[in-house]
Amino acid sequence: MSLRLHVLVPAAPGEGGRPAPAPLVLLHAFPLDHRMWRDAAAALVGTGPVLAADLPGAGLPVAQPGPDVAAAALEDAADDLARALREGPLGTGGPVVVAGISLGGYVALALLERHPDLVAGLALLDTRSTADPDAARQRRLVVAEEVLAEGHAGPVVGMADDLLGPTTRRERPDLVDQVRRWIGDQPATGVAWAQRAMAARPDRTAALAAFGGPVLVLRGDEDALSGPDAAGHLVAAVADRRRVEHGVVPGAGHLSALERPEAVAAALARLRERVAAGA
Repeated sequence: MSLRLHVLVPAAPGEGGRPAPAPLVLLHAFPLDHRMWRDAAAALVGTGPVLAADLPGAGLPVAQPGPDVAAAALEDAADDLARALREGPLGTGGPVVVAGISLGGYVALALLERHPDLVAGLALLDTRSTADPDAARQRRLVVAEEVLAEGHAGPVVGMADDLLGPTTRRERPDLVDQVRRWIGDQPATGVAWAQRAMAARPDRTAALAAFGGPVLVLRGDEDALSGPDAAGHLVAAVADRRRVEHGVVPGAGHLSALERPEAVAAALARLRERVAAGA
């Protein structure tokens, strides 16, 4: 299994004899790892257990063997996550609330399609349910080859400027530097795996349309990579609009959960409450 789970907020006994809330599982953006969720998780303390995944190859020491790049598939990541939740030492034994940002959203939708029994609530942040157009797919494959040829994540470190919104770049240069360091930490095989897996992903709008649980769709208002049309498509796919909360995070780009963690945590807490209430 190439996916790893981390506990960001431990489980606590239910109050007043009530069961504990469904665990929240956080899936990170490309080309980062679970660390991007730490601030949002800190704002979720007291709402229930929070887990975060490192998707295949992400967050590994550069010298450690990575995933099989030649067989890269988001479906494998979704199956690994399902296995970890059902059988692993941090397994939940039941349905979870899944929140994915960007790449994490693609994996969340793959999990929903392949293991719908595990998903009680779904949050899709700065992501889309459609497949890449041909030009974008080809760019991903080229970047994968460049990173493998270089043997490090250097070719994608500059993505920090595209991932973060102009407000963050102007007001929080420390966060820009942090994102650059996190990207630089990623092994070449993990970056290449993710690019190839994203390039191969199908349209999963139908999986979202078939889901009967509560949905949250969020995007940063300065997100230049997946803007209002992508978010609108997700919202439109949910037949019962009463089940979907759609929001915009002010002053955030593509990494809304990192740029404005308190706002995103508040929305995730509301989703959790809707799941608990059966809404």
